[in-house]
Amino acid sequence: MQERIEWHSLPASLRDAIAEHSGPISEAHTVSQGANSALAAVLATPGGRVFVKGIRVDHPGVVGQQREATINPHVQPLAPALLWRLDDIEGWDVLAFEHVEGRHPDYAPDSPDLPAVIAAIDTLAALPIPDLPLKDARRRWAEYLDDHDAELLGGDTLLHTDYNPDNILITTEGRPRMIDWAWPTRGAAWIDPCCLALRLIAAGHTAPQAENWASRTRAWAGAPRPALDVFARANVDMWDDIAANDPQPWKQRMADAARQWADALLVPISR
Repeated sequence: MQERIEWHSLPASLRDAIAEHSGPISEAHTVSQGANSALAAVLATPGGRVFVKGIRVDHPGVVGQQREATINPHVQPLAPALLWRLDDIEGWDVLAFEHVEGRHPDYAPDSPDLPAVIAAIDTLAALPIPDLPLKDARRRWAEYLDDHDAELLGGDTLLHTDYNPDNILITTEGRPRMIDWAWPTRGAAWIDPCCLALRLIAAGHTAPQAENWASRTRAWAGAPRPALDVFARANVDMWDDIAANDPQPWKQRMADAARQWADALLVPISR
């Protein structure tokens, strides 16, 4: 997690470089959500509000931001459009996006926001896979699987994989938008519904409730049960490692959610 830097604390030369692209900035509001960007702010410009996020080029997380810039043209209009980029200006990499007025969804049981999240997954799954060097799901989880089981994760669907509610926006018109594309991945279509199911369990759903929501996506129909078992076990090991290395409460909740789902998959789940 990076410490957030206020707009006025940025080097003046960087603020000037941003203003050269955006026009004069009359107001800047730092955004509290998100953990991967040192700079995250909404700027008031002559052309309207713009969201900017930035990271120093010597930080390992800049690779994820570069992936986000590369994938952006291929995930329209689900993602806010990338307007411009400053690549290694004063030691910073900065992305500017169209500003989307909206709120993050509530993942609690019986939340009215969940159908919009399901719609976002269906929209993404229907997009063509871009000809880019994407992460491959078989390799992303390979550390926790043998070669045979890893092959079950293969596919040709574009995946987001991080369904933290901070990565979804529901616009004032009720339309879902997806942000923070640091890990665009090629893999089996059912992986994204599974990633959502884990987040729902962490938010208070039982494993059957979470899987019921996941099953409403079109991708779920093609999910072989043995592949779900394999993916669930891999996520137990992955989230246990993550929580052990950095025991923040939300990571511990995700590790517990992964165990709940894997245990539930040992017996048939009635819907």
